[in-house]
Amino acid sequence: MSKKDDEKNQSGYVLGTELDESGSDDTITALVAEDHGHEIKLRTMSWQKTACLLAGDQVCLAIMAQSWSLSVLGWVPGIITMVLSGIIFWITSITMHKYIMKNPQIKDICDFGYYIFGKNRAAYVFSAFMLLANNILLIGFHILTGSKVLNTLSGHSLCTAVFSVIVTLMGIVVSAPRTLQHVSFMSMFSSACMGIAILLFLIFAGIEKAPLYGYKGDYPTDGPVRTYAFPLPGTTWVACMNAVLNITFLWVPQILFPTFIAEMERPQDFPKALAVLAAISTILFIVPPAIGFRYLGQYTTAPAFGSLGVVSYKKASFGFVIVPTLIIGAIYANVTAKLVYTLTMGKSRHAHSNTFIGWGVWGLIMIGIWMLGFIFSEVVPSMGDFLSLLSAAFDSFFGYIFFAVAYWQLYRGRLFNGMGRVAMTVAHAFIMAVGLFILGPGLYAAVEAIIADYSGSVTPAFTCANAAL
Repeated sequence: MSKKDDEKNQSGYVLGTELDESGSDDTITALVAEDHGHEIKLRTMSWQKTACLLAGDQVCLAIMAQSWSLSVLGWVPGIITMVLSGIIFWITSITMHKYIMKNPQIKDICDFGYYIFGKNRAAYVFSAFMLLANNILLIGFHILTGSKVLNTLSGHSLCTAVFSVIVTLMGIVVSAPRTLQHVSFMSMFSSACMGIAILLFLIFAGIEKAPLYGYKGDYPTDGPVRTYAFPLPGTTWVACMNAVLNITFLWVPQILFPTFIAEMERPQDFPKALAVLAAISTILFIVPPAIGFRYLGQYTTAPAFGSLGVVSYKKASFGFVIVPTLIIGAIYANVTAKLVYTLTMGKSRHAHSNTFIGWGVWGLIMIGIWMLGFIFSEVVPSMGDFLSLLSAAFDSFFGYIFFAVAYWQLYRGRLFNGMGRVAMTVAHAFIMAVGLFILGPGLYAAVEAIIADYSGSVTPAFTCANAAL
């Protein structure tokens, strides 16, 4: 037996910088063949369709909150945080892909947690709980966003709770497909609409005379529009930390990646789709927010559409957000429903066939997920602060800690073999430290912000109050 085989038998992993491709390729071939024998085929996406799905998930409203983060942090800390988050995103995503290629039976982030922690059942349950909590809260955020869009466009023609019901019903319909390949087609349309919304915002912000208002009052209460290199005097640590969490939230989509990879016909090609996403993200996550901060300065709101001074400008740009709101909500609902559906149906024929029971259970699960999201959208005082809570509580694991552990599992025993490996080991140690920092001080800052919300004027649940920007 070779040394490499001996290491594999002892630890369960092939150690070193090179992957043992033959075994994993055979496993992937077998998994694809098994899937293609089913009536409902999941492993069908090409890397191009996966790239569309990734872009559809990432080209989202959260981009329009990044100008606010810059207004809190200033140019230097803000841009450094954005660039550093992008670098960490690439490193952790590649580590995830390498680990899944060695364990191609992984179907979602719950399986990923189960394997990296030594096939620990408690790790699976923990990961499943966090996946459900994270995704359902995000669906609630998208329902809230949808109601804001409809309020803004209609001039609050209906009760806000009614608009939330309408968005929930539309979300259930859009989420009906059981395969991500079908959702990927919608994702292209979603990305295009969000791109138009961003472009219109940038044009309107540039041509209008002054913004409408900011969190410190109507223009020009806080003086002329200005930008600055560092946080303004009086900016609290909690505000800075929430601005950082707002940035890291946008750069941590990996909770969905294992599910996407599991539905690719050639998961080996995922890095190609990832490269497309990285290029798009680098441009959209930095350039539009920087331009928005340049024209809105200290009057920037989150989302930045709210700072536009001309109502028609606000409606024209913000209106396009309804499409990505529904489709991104559908992506999160699909991933969430697949976990519940798999746990419910197991390996029965209904799990992968067009049966009445199969589709009936799928429909009930989807309705339940969107209804829970609707409830969350109605009862929380500030979804912005809850997004910071999501980033601290969940993204600390799904964006950082999990991948530092996966890296150690991939290369344990050879963490310092060569300068390149040493550099990557140091990088993943830093990633672990960042994850722990976000989980500790970051979680504290998010909770403090939520406590402040509840101590103030809390919007009543299921309100009819105007939620327009």
